[in-house]
Amino acid sequence: MTIPPRVDAHQHFWRLADRQGHWPPASLQALHRDFVPADLEPLRQRAGIDGTVLVQSLPEESDTHQLLRLADQHAFIWGVVGWTDMKAADAAQRIAALASHRKLKGLRPMLQDLPDDAWIADTAVDAAAHAMQRCGLVFDALVLPRHLAALETFAARHPGLSVVIDHGGKPPIATGEIEPWRSRMARLAALPQVACKVSGLLTEAGARRDADALRPFVQALWELFGPERLLWGSDWPVLRLAGDYQGWRDMSHALFDSIVPAAADTHRAALFGGNAMRLYGLGFEA
Repeated sequence: MTIPPRVDAHQHFWRLADRQGHWPPASLQALHRDFVPADLEPLRQRAGIDGTVLVQSLPEESDTHQLLRLADQHAFIWGVVGWTDMKAADAAQRIAALASHRKLKGLRPMLQDLPDDAWIADTAVDAAAHAMQRCGLVFDALVLPRHLAALETFAARHPGLSVVIDHGGKPPIATGEIEPWRSRMARLAALPQVACKVSGLLTEAGARRDADALRPFVQALWELFGPERLLWGSDWPVLRLAGDYQGWRDMSHALFDSIVPAAADTHRAALFGGNAMRLYGLGFEA
């Protein structure tokens, strides 16, 4: 078996000078500074990560252009998930222009931050969704459990659009309450074009930052999405609020080894790289 490259399907870079009035606040000392490729480089090399998907963290096209410039400058950035206003009158044209860059692989409206929980269910986003599909882009869904019903409505209306749920849909790991999150995720998993990232889970765990706390939720994701629709991401540097890069990578390997010990090598290769390569249409540079 040819082992696919190892991919971190969800990481961020940012400059505080670009983020005035935006998260993170100064009170989050672990995050309140610039994070640039040189900061990630030793971490990803130690963890054996070959390439990454760089994800937007500001609802501004200027941020997306900056991320694409970084992708041009750093060979390990294999794809970018950017942002544009999906309800803009010229959304389709904007999407086509962004997609002309070879490393633009997806778009992400920051649904968790919008005042309307049903924003994505509005038919006003349909023209943008159709444009994304024409351009072969992935829709990244940054959601909380309360957004999952609206996301289901959107995804069901666009069966040809690949959807990737970020951070496992942010389950309430801190309280251990698996329902109704699991049932809502099950409805989304029933749609064949919907996949899910195993990322950001430590920051949802509160004080319960151990494998035992995460295991029921990771088990649920495995049962719902299976070996072909799960992909691993670090969510670095947000991860710094709850852990470190190597520790999260090692915990993730151990969790899946305990959940799916049979054919673990095949499933690990898909989860930690192969699925991201396929779902985002990634290429890599020597």
